[in-house]
Amino acid sequence: MNIYRGISRMSRITSCYNRCRWLHNSSPHHQLSHSSPFKSPMEPSEKVLGCRVIYPWISRPFSSGGPQPQYDRSSVEDQVDPFSLVADELSIVANRLRSMVVAEVPKLASAAEYFFKMGVEGKRFRPTVILLMATALNVQISKPASEGVVDMFSTELRLRQQSIAEITEMIHVASLLHDDVLDDADTRRGIGSLNFVMGNKLAVLAGDFLLSRACITLASLKNTEVVSLIATAVEHLVTGETMQMSTSAEQRSSMDYYLQKTYYKTASLISNSCKSIALLTGQTTEVAMLAYEYGKNLGLAFQLIDDVLDFTGTSSSLGKGALSDIHHGIVTAPILYAMEEFPELRTVVDRGLDDPENVNLALEYLGKSHGIQRTRELAAKHASLASAAIDSLPENDDEDVQRSRRALIELTHRVINRTK
Repeated sequence: MNIYRGISRMSRITSCYNRCRWLHNSSPHHQLSHSSPFKSPMEPSEKVLGCRVIYPWISRPFSSGGPQPQYDRSSVEDQVDPFSLVADELSIVANRLRSMVVAEVPKLASAAEYFFKMGVEGKRFRPTVILLMATALNVQISKPASEGVVDMFSTELRLRQQSIAEITEMIHVASLLHDDVLDDADTRRGIGSLNFVMGNKLAVLAGDFLLSRACITLASLKNTEVVSLIATAVEHLVTGETMQMSTSAEQRSSMDYYLQKTYYKTASLISNSCKSIALLTGQTTEVAMLAYEYGKNLGLAFQLIDDVLDFTGTSSSLGKGALSDIHHGIVTAPILYAMEEFPELRTVVDRGLDDPENVNLALEYLGKSHGIQRTRELAAKHASLASAAIDSLPENDDEDVQRSRRALIELTHRVINRTK
């Protein structure tokens, strides 16, 4: 990949970067610009079925009544399927994960492997990112007297990188199990949630068990910096969930607070795992930070679109209940943007979203606002920052490296255009 292409792309989004810059080591309340000049007419709400307000923009994914933002895509010949590229390796990782969660107590084993079974393991988005990043950061190993030493080193390095993918997925699934208990969820990935099927106690224990397995694998890497990064990500998961549970009225209406919480709950694990891959590969601090920036911005974009889908998706496409966040009293970016346009919406939110009338009123305001569109635009900005991080990596002519880098950029497009 020509390094000038990366410089060119960076210059094209400089203004975006200055508006959206929100680094992990910055102040939690560092200001982000969320304004958007985009305006489009919204369709009025409709009453149907005589009992519930249904909004046209909810039933049609990403419909906001106007033209959608256009995102820069690589040429067709440059596009690759990120998941197909690592499909064989993902199977190896999946099989290893299933073997790692075996427990002495059959009931615990059954609970721990619940979301690792064939058909319900999801798209394995995070392991895909980690494995692609591992290849994208490949370094040339100078050949010693024996090429066998090079092969052994490469194999050992790849196994360690696969371990990061496995650790990340175990931590992620553990967080899902705990979140479902806290949210009293009854579905996940299109099937009954573990707490719904086996009860809250076993679901919590299964999550704890997965975290313990992740810790054992992490310790085996014998890299204190990587251990620190992943441990920080786990701490962030807990912090983010606590922030979501205990918000004040002021915090609930703050976009900065929302983005900080989103980083903790979603982006920290991906970003710190990507940085861990760079460290294991022996990359420089600068390259490790680019890997971190990619994971952070990809994670933020992913969650922003998730928040859009909570309003525009359906239960069947999401694998969980639509409108679940607002029914749990959780205020996300679309509502926050709607509050900027309609300050009176804040009064509705402050009255409490545990009241169905307030929920319906909030949805009416959202339908009249540009909240959905502006959230998509913010997701697109973070996706552009993630792509720019990959374009800024040191030049490498290796075909596999270039293909993986294109796949990582393709993932940013898929994240912001997904419908489930």
